[in-house]
Amino acid sequence: MGKFKGVFFVPLFVVALIIGGCSSNNSGESNNGGKVNNEVSKDNPSGDLAPLDDKASVVIAEDGSASGAGFYIAKEKGYFEDYNIEVEFAQFANSDDMLPALASGEVDIAGGISSASFFNAIAQGIDVKIIADKGHNIKGDSYFSFVISNDLKEEMKDYSDFKGKRIAVSTRNAVDDYIFHKMIEHGGLTKDEVEFVLMPDFGNMLASIENGSIDAALQIEPFITQGSEQGIHTRFGDATDYAPKAQIAMVLGSPKFINEEKDISLRFMAAYLKGVRDYNDAFIKGEGKDEIIEIMTEYTALKDPNLWENVGVTGLNPNGEMFIEDIKNQYDMYKENGATRGELDFDKAIDTSITEKAVEIIGEYE
Repeated sequence: MGKFKGVFFVPLFVVALIIGGCSSNNSGESNNGGKVNNEVSKDNPSGDLAPLDDKASVVIAEDGSASGAGFYIAKEKGYFEDYNIEVEFAQFANSDDMLPALASGEVDIAGGISSASFFNAIAQGIDVKIIADKGHNIKGDSYFSFVISNDLKEEMKDYSDFKGKRIAVSTRNAVDDYIFHKMIEHGGLTKDEVEFVLMPDFGNMLASIENGSIDAALQIEPFITQGSEQGIHTRFGDATDYAPKAQIAMVLGSPKFINEEKDISLRFMAAYLKGVRDYNDAFIKGEGKDEIIEIMTEYTALKDPNLWENVGVTGLNPNGEMFIEDIKNQYDMYKENGATRGELDFDKAIDTSITEKAVEIIGEYE
């Protein structure tokens, strides 16, 4: 099966925050040499980098998560095609299979969330590069945040009121757990003063609040909006109240793709960021929103355009910038919990050079 052994193509239908990846069939330098050509023409529709002389085929392992918006939009609006890059979407059986495939060069781009297992894989020799933002919370309209039972609306006014409450969280020693700890610290509480309820399924959180088996949950969209509309729960504050710079998901690159296929990876990143910028234009500025919502309903499980008008959306930085210090803080928490193995060299693991170069070429977004 060659380069794509272990990869299979599937329809995109799962809502999640996690996986995204890709692979390339063109490993050589193009005759363009990566030189900038700013003249818009039939041969250079992008108006920045000239298209590759030879078509590059890139496979993105993306599961239909909202955080993959930059990939979906760039494909549908022709930004990849402008550079002579062809993309297809695929999915691995699980995320554990993805990281070794990324490190070996079977795939070139992937997406990951902060977790102890993710950091452990890198510390133990899985060589991948953390290269760009793929998800963070937007102030005042977080994609995921705490919700409380409507029965507790009058009782709970401050974060300190979470004391003694049963709180569902989807993970231990991963980004949701980190956000949970930041919230209780913000409320002046300790982990012994609340009841942590591990509940990986967000749909079960909704049902559990409704039947009274939990009091609150760290919930995601669209369940936040659905539960509010159904009168089951109420959003409590905003995740940026206590974790304003939490890095939820990251774009990952294979060392081979980033270091040896720069003519392709640079153009790929430029196209991706153009897609992210259209996403920000739509959901932050309200420009071209109908077109972007149409793309999002095609690629994600949220098929109702009206729902996209109401839900909190994933934050995606239009310049690809990450909250790097927060990534390190998350790792430190997992380490303090005894969940990490080995030492992680962040100077080696984080490489934003290809993203920074792409921004230099297409310009900064304001």
